[in-house]
Amino acid sequence: VPKKCQKAREHFATVRIQLESLKTKFPSDQYYRFHEHWRFVLQRLVFLAAFVVYLESETLVTREAVAEILGIEADRERGFHLDIEDYLSGVLTLASELARLAVNSVTAGDYSRPLRISTFINELDSGFRLLNLKNDSLRKRYDGLKYDVKKIEEVVYDLSIRGLNKEATVSAGGEK
Repeated sequence: VPKKCQKAREHFATVRIQLESLKTKFPSDQYYRFHEHWRFVLQRLVFLAAFVVYLESETLVTREAVAEILGIEADRERGFHLDIEDYLSGVLTLASELARLAVNSVTAGDYSRPLRISTFINELDSGFRLLNLKNDSLRKRYDGLKYDVKKIEEVVYDLSIRGLNKEATVSAGGEK
């Protein structure tokens, strides 16, 4: 995994060059006029950066750190920036991918990873519940997080029922 993460980080250098070129194609005060042209790509890049950081450290990447990885600004006043909704959408995509990773980890015989993912996703869900989201695309994406939480809980429950999480519980410092 560390080698794959390093390889992914190398690709972000190309992304920075492309975004730097994009910044020159429109007036800086008209960011939102053209935002729809790159919104999806930025959300996907946020997901990729968040996934790499999660795989490296099992932590949530900050919006500022993603902006730095992508070579763009975090603050709106500075021109081409990472919009907060794009950041949050990318993070929600990360949650969906982690639900898949939890299932695939069990298949690969890694029974402790789903427990760690469960803790991470539950903390993420708690954070999103604090937000007052409008009835828009971000709200719909957040509604999908509930299904990801449920999917991961089912994986952890199955591990518990089958007695496969004993190793995971001991390695996590807990007791059964």
